[in-house]
Amino acid sequence: MLQLSGQDASFVYLETPHTPMHIGSVGIYDPSTAPGGFVRFKDVLSFIESRLGGARSFRQRLVRVPFDLDHPYWIEDPEFDIEFHVRHIALPKPGDWRQLCIQVARLHSRPMDLSKPLWEFTVVEGLDNVEGLPPGCFALVSKVHHAAIDGMSGVEMSAAVHDLDASMKPPEKTDDWQPENMPNVADLLTRSYFNSLRQPMRVMETIGRSLPGMAKLAATVSKGDVSIANTKMAPKTRFNGKVSAHRVWDAVPFKLADIRAMKEAVADATVNDVILAIVGGGLRQYLDDKAELPKESLTAMAPISVRGEGEKAALGNLVSAMVIPLGTHIADPMERLQYVHDQAVNSKAMTNAVGARTLADYSQLIPSGLAGLAARLYTRVGAANTHAPVFNTVVTNVPGSRVPMYFCGARMVAMYGTAPVFDSMGLINPVYSYGDTIAVSFTCDRDMMPDPQNYAAALRSSFEALKAAATGAPATPLKVAKAAPTVKPKAAAKPKTVPMKPATPRKTAAKQTATGRKPAARKQGAK
Repeated sequence: MLQLSGQDASFVYLETPHTPMHIGSVGIYDPSTAPGGFVRFKDVLSFIESRLGGARSFRQRLVRVPFDLDHPYWIEDPEFDIEFHVRHIALPKPGDWRQLCIQVARLHSRPMDLSKPLWEFTVVEGLDNVEGLPPGCFALVSKVHHAAIDGMSGVEMSAAVHDLDASMKPPEKTDDWQPENMPNVADLLTRSYFNSLRQPMRVMETIGRSLPGMAKLAATVSKGDVSIANTKMAPKTRFNGKVSAHRVWDAVPFKLADIRAMKEAVADATVNDVILAIVGGGLRQYLDDKAELPKESLTAMAPISVRGEGEKAALGNLVSAMVIPLGTHIADPMERLQYVHDQAVNSKAMTNAVGARTLADYSQLIPSGLAGLAARLYTRVGAANTHAPVFNTVVTNVPGSRVPMYFCGARMVAMYGTAPVFDSMGLINPVYSYGDTIAVSFTCDRDMMPDPQNYAAALRSSFEALKAAATGAPATPLKVAKAAPTVKPKAAAKPKTVPMKPATPRKTAAKQTATGRKPAARKQGAK
């Protein structure tokens, strides 16, 4: 048994039917590189099953302490069943980008079963009419609870089910996993009692580590090296209230070379600065079109990994955060980039003065029962609608592979991100890089953003404006799909192609056959 940290447990306490707290990704794959030129669903099941030993999160489930008197524990699930966690659906014709966005949003809006290992993979086939993608592609939509991973440890989980070539070579490491028995109530309560006795000592240790950082911060502020002028509550926007149970999702990819060229226009600027400036410009245009743009700058919370070299494969979250103004009050894109860079430098200096790891450790001091009760009350009384937000949105950067990746022999052609929203923060922008592209994805409450295609268009416009200002040459982001209609697509007729057939239970799988999707040039049918 391994106990969750206070930070990990907070994502369990924040979970409600309207605020599922899972993160994930949307990988798109070209099956023409797989053996035979297609991928069957039973192949997907066996491939993932062979890689479960690559990440502990795959087979660990939560055990909660009665009345949340202490933080939950991870145990090796004695009832693990891979067929519960790997699902399969298909888009109706024509299988375009807008249909995929709607399906991803639907999948993301559904809470996970907290009594099972906290991950789900859904294979979505039928991506036959997405601009920029070869026909016959399929998507793998992943969901992993935020209590189990952060962005960096999620990369480790993704690496477990991806290869560097299409050979599907079995992993060299032997899988020696063993299930555990469920702990009894008396054992959990006893552990809770002894943990409570140690809590005062942990409080003193954390405060002692933070005092030198506080003194350093005060010294840097007095010298003028760090400014606290912008450390105030963020302006209220449509994205900062109580969220509903429904989501929207979309993604806009850009050429990484263009982003890197744009950062050269401002001394010492980073790729993250450029992305924040693009998001700021997109939010400015989106809110201005609705006559809702605040005079003050919107702010973004940017997570910072404090994961050490020896902790890359560790479970849970090891993150701190910075709050950075996005320059939404500035019309000129170059001035906005300079402003975002200056604010990011200042925010980083404040965080470094105190210590990002120390700030993360403060989450351990919150009593478990109080944290759970506070989270539930905050949601039930709709408190998010009554106060100014600490920040307006989240922009989180997850670095990806620079070389091609393969899943079940199929080459990954695109990678996007999904992330949770919650009361007072209804818009999040995961930024995923893969190969020579970097994509700004976004998940939002559907009532707050009923027109996600407009925000996607605003991000493209912001990119183009900053590119033109920084380099003097217009640029066009990578196209995923044309502008989408505001209405949902009508139900299509049953496709003529034969979709992947779900595998039967493993005890009879050897006697079954399955159908598969072949390249468009070949006749499709049973294999």
